[in-house]
Amino acid sequence: MKSTLKLTAAALALTAGAALAAGHTKMVGGAEMFPDKNIIENAVNSADHTTLVAAVQAAGLVETLSDEGPFTVFAPTNDAFAALPEGTVDSLLMEENKDQLVKILTCHVVAADAMSDAIQGMIADDGGAHPVPTVGGCTLTAKADGDMIMLEDENGNVANVTIADVDQSNGVIHVIDAVLLPKM
Repeated sequence: MKSTLKLTAAALALTAGAALAAGHTKMVGGAEMFPDKNIIENAVNSADHTTLVAAVQAAGLVETLSDEGPFTVFAPTNDAFAALPEGTVDSLLMEENKDQLVKILTCHVVAADAMSDAIQGMIADDGGAHPVPTVGGCTLTAKADGDMIMLEDENGNVANVTIADVDQSNGVIHVIDAVLLPKM
C-alpha cells in the first residue's frame, strides 16, 4: 500500500511538473517556444518567422539577440513582411542595404523584459499612450484596446500584438502583425 501511494505521489508530481513546464511554453508558428532558450534559438523554429530570421541573419544580429539581454522583441510574421510593397524585403536583404535593415530590425527591439501586463500598466499610467524607445533609436507608441496591445511607429503604421508574452531566457517575444518602420 505504501509503495502504491509513493508511486501515485511520484506520478502526480511528474504530471504536475510537466503541466507546469507546459504552462510556461507557447506555440508560435507551429513550434513550442521554450523559456530556457534564447530569442534566436526559439525563433528559428517558428514557421511564421522565417523572413524575420533571414533578415536577422542578413543584418548580422544573431549574436546580439543570442546575448544575455534582456530584450523585448516585437516579432513581425512572414505575412507582415509580405504586406510590405513588392520587392521591399528582397531589397532590404541586399548587402548594400544592411544599415537600413539593421535600423528597421532594431526598431522592433527594446532593451528590457516587458511582459504584456507591464506594458498595459504603462499605457494606463500614461493616459492611454506610452512611448517605447527602441535600441534602434525609434520611439514606438504603445496603446491598448481592451486586452489588445497595439504599437504605432513613427510613420503612423500600427501593429497588433497577436501572441503576447512568449517568454525567453533573455527576454520576451510579442508576435505582431505588421512591420514597424523608422522615420527615414
